[in-house]
Amino acid sequence: MQASQSMPTDAETHISISGVSKTFSTRNGKVQALQDIDLTVRKGEFVSVLGPSGCGKSTLMMLLSGLEDVTAGRITVGKKDIFGPNPDSGIVFQQDVLLEWRSALQNILMQAEIRKADMGEATLRARELLKMVSLQDFENAYPKELSGGMRQRVSICRALLHRPPLLLMDEPFGALDAMTRDQLQIDLLRLCAETDMTVFFITHSIAEAIFLSDRVVVMSPRPGRIERIIDIDLPRPRRLAMREDKRFNEYTRELTDIFKGLGVFREEY
Repeated sequence: MQASQSMPTDAETHISISGVSKTFSTRNGKVQALQDIDLTVRKGEFVSVLGPSGCGKSTLMMLLSGLEDVTAGRITVGKKDIFGPNPDSGIVFQQDVLLEWRSALQNILMQAEIRKADMGEATLRARELLKMVSLQDFENAYPKELSGGMRQRVSICRALLHRPPLLLMDEPFGALDAMTRDQLQIDLLRLCAETDMTVFFITHSIAEAIFLSDRVVVMSPRPGRIERIIDIDLPRPRRLAMREDKRFNEYTRELTDIFKGLGVFREEY
């Protein structure tokens, strides 16, 4: 059963997902990825969607971006119905998708070229973003000259170039080593603290979801439904040491128990 959620007022609402379902047609018949999703997200809120592989997390993000169409239901972002690609969002995927023949700066500026923005202003903004993620000395480096974490920082800068009110992130740190992942989580929180951007973050990691989020949306196995929504009452700014905090461990146990109840975690040998 889908859990209830604290509903923000209309003035606070940035994302509204109402009765959304998504079905794909395959060679073996129809596959229902999502079923009856209802969710509201406040402006400036950091919401993580947590669930097992195949539960429809990425599909939900694609629906929010307008890169996929809903089968049923309605999605509004900033009070605009989503029909087709949403120009007011930035997207970061698990793979950085950088063009190998373009420098870090040139990869970021692709966003401005596509949008036909003022290139002088865009270049200043790109360099500002590179400095914010400690890559100011690598603007002329090509992707093959960058580490995985550095490449993903460039990808995040590209998504933020046009100052999107909504940032969509699909497991952006999933392919990185643990230490790089920790640093990029801190980098992301710092970037968010400097804006009123709303973040919709997809992850498989319970610890990552707790550390980053204001709320964690727990998805059931396919067809994906919202099983529970957990408010994360931890102070900001967040610090890595917070992961040893009693409340952090309580959230970890709570989320782990939910997934045990769903049959996602099985501990028998």
